[in-house]
Amino acid sequence: MVYSLAYRRPSRVSHVSSRESLSGAEKTKSIHESVHSGSSGMSHGIPEALSFDRIIAGGTCPPCTTRDFMNYLKYIELAAENLQFYLWFRSYTKRFNDLPDNEKALSPPWTAHDAEQEQARPKRVSPETQAIFKGTDFANEPKIAENEKNPFFTPPPGTPNSDLKRDGRSSIDSYDGSLTSGGKTDHTQRATGAFESAGLKWKPRSNRSSSTVSVQPYREEITRVISIYIADGGTRQLNLSSKERTALLHALQNTTHPSAFRDVISTVEWSLRCQAHPNFIRWTICNGNRPRVVFARGLGVGGIVGGIIAAVLITLSSAGRAWRVLSLIGFFIGISTLIAAWKGMCVVLHGMHHRHLRPWELFASDDEPASFDMKSGSYDSLESHASSNSYEDEPWVAKYEKRNVIRKVFDREVWIQEPALRQIQDTIFLQAILGAFIISAVAVGIFCALPKGNYF
Repeated sequence: MVYSLAYRRPSRVSHVSSRESLSGAEKTKSIHESVHSGSSGMSHGIPEALSFDRIIAGGTCPPCTTRDFMNYLKYIELAAENLQFYLWFRSYTKRFNDLPDNEKALSPPWTAHDAEQEQARPKRVSPETQAIFKGTDFANEPKIAENEKNPFFTPPPGTPNSDLKRDGRSSIDSYDGSLTSGGKTDHTQRATGAFESAGLKWKPRSNRSSSTVSVQPYREEITRVISIYIADGGTRQLNLSSKERTALLHALQNTTHPSAFRDVISTVEWSLRCQAHPNFIRWTICNGNRPRVVFARGLGVGGIVGGIIAAVLITLSSAGRAWRVLSLIGFFIGISTLIAAWKGMCVVLHGMHHRHLRPWELFASDDEPASFDMKSGSYDSLESHASSNSYEDEPWVAKYEKRNVIRKVFDREVWIQEPALRQIQDTIFLQAILGAFIISAVAVGIFCALPKGNYF
């Protein structure tokens, strides 16, 4: 069974700054359209069986699982932090909603009205900062609060948070989250360190004391999330605009309710659904590595050249016109191979429904990290988020570079388990066969129309 012959694989979505030009409402609308189209059939070359929600829910087989999606974002797109944060947020929301009502009451929802009130609050500057600008033209300008510092401004030594932006480093580099008081964890001190490392002074709203905020559920976990995903220099810092980042930090100063992440999670989910997911499906359709695809394209060009040579020789000879049809074989094989290779497929691998193992799969251990649940595609704890997404030092990088080209062309293969992906590849293969037949027939017809050369 194949899809429509008019099928087109997903187009490559460029990761440009266009996401910043979209408003929150437009991003939400795009997300809803993605959810609706993904549950109603084919969407932009992606069948329902390979929809974003289906992959995240663990309803797909290799090579289209959540783990494969994560590896693609880490090794190809270099943006694994988006999916890691998204999976954490899903888990966090579920755990927060399962809390008793008396605990959830400590962290009220964060509404748009609360955000407007935060923006309307008067900005305060430290006495030291006021002294710096005293007697200058800047003294009459609107004051810039400490929690909205210019990224290029370094407070003078001895002032509060003077180590915040020194030598281009954030104090997150020295913050280890181990502040204690009386043998017990002081969540207020931890939160203070995390917010200051993120460039924002710890200051809850006046109607909520620091002691009240410190006992909010999951406050320590939120502190770690800030250190990892929000603070400058975090091991997995999200690509957020300054406005989104500041608004999130203001919200987290007052509550640990999942609604505090509303705007940020919309940006992250939009990037995953509308950019990363289509690119992942497009990349997964390719069943061979780059050396194999280049090799297949070379064979396709060779087949076409062979067909042309055969047609020219037979035309120049005294053989009958019917013999010129033999050149159809070279044209057909060459064109079909070239069309399939142009879409990243090797027809030989497709004939067995095989694919090459990815470089990181060739040398990977059979033991999956215990923190990653292969069934649900979620992380059990933030311990798994402590490491960076950088992979340059992983052992497989050096080992794969040492492989010669011939060995890469004939790398290890594995069967494609996902039925929907096999259907897509079958459709592309059939398109290549039909396209090659039509083009070959036209080419042979042209040669058959020529008179005999009778040269030999």
